[in-house]
Order: sequence, then C-alpha cells, then structure tokens
Amino acid sequence: MTRNSIISTRWLIIVILGLASLLQACGGWRPGYETPTVTIKSFRALPSQGALPNFEIGLHVVNPNREALKLRGVSYTVSLGGHELIKGVGNELPVIDAYGEGSLMLTASPNLFAGIRIVTDLMNASNESIPYSLEAKLDVGRIGPAIRVRDSGQISLRPSGRQ
Repeated sequence: MTRNSIISTRWLIIVILGLASLLQACGGWRPGYETPTVTIKSFRALPSQGALPNFEIGLHVVNPNREALKLRGVSYTVSLGGHELIKGVGNELPVIDAYGEGSLMLTASPNLFAGIRIVTDLMNASNESIPYSLEAKLDVGRIGPAIRVRDSGQISLRPSGRQ
C-alpha cells in the first residue's frame, strides 16, 4: 500500500464517521416539534411530624405534538424570601399522550437550615408578603431540549379576611 492510499483511506474513514455522527444527531431533531407547556397547578403544605411541613407541587403538562411525551426526570428548586427552601428530583413521571395533557405531583421536604433562616427573617421583618419562586427542569430525553419552568410571586402574610 502506498502512502497516498493510506492517507486517502484515513480521510475516507474520518468522513464516514463524521457523516454517521451527523445523521445520528439529526435523528433526534424532529421538524414541527413544539415545546410542551408546563404550568404550576398547585403548591401546598402537607401535614408533617416535624418542625417543617412537606410540600406538594402540582404541575400540568400539555403536549402539542404527535408523539407521546415520555418524561425521564425532573429537578426543581423552591425559594422563599430569597432562600432556597426546597431542592428535589423525581423520576416516576407519567407519559403524556400525543396531543394530550396530564398532571404530575412532586413531594418535597424543606432544607431545615433554610427554613430557620426564613423564620428568622420573617420575625425581623415587617413585610406583609414574602416573595417565592419555583424553577423546574423536565427531561424529555432525546426528542428535545429540557423544558424549563419558572414561576414567582408573593405570598401574603396577612391573615385571611384582613385587608
């Protein structure tokens, strides 16, 4: 074998591997794919045995695509008063049918030290509300990028009925 034929064979192998990689990458790309919509359906404290309650976070997912959405996992963070109160993950998630919708519930326990800091801040502040934020990332596997959800607002600290 001549030197030129060895170089040509190496280049041919490199080009074939490059094309194979490109085809594999394009296999996950789907024309017409729309990012599913995720909204926060509920956020509530659950009864608990300890000093801090557990929380239940409900998410509603709408799948506008012709293929079922097989959620692989979710990671999320809940902050209250600027402190990360809850961080968690989940992997037992439902399949959302094509052109369908569904709900998923996440149960999380708070970070004890963040909870103590929040209580201390509330005792020292005269605010009538406290800011909250929720960030979640849903892994949909290869069919598309992760779905990221962000929600924020204020929780009133006034007793209900008092204006």
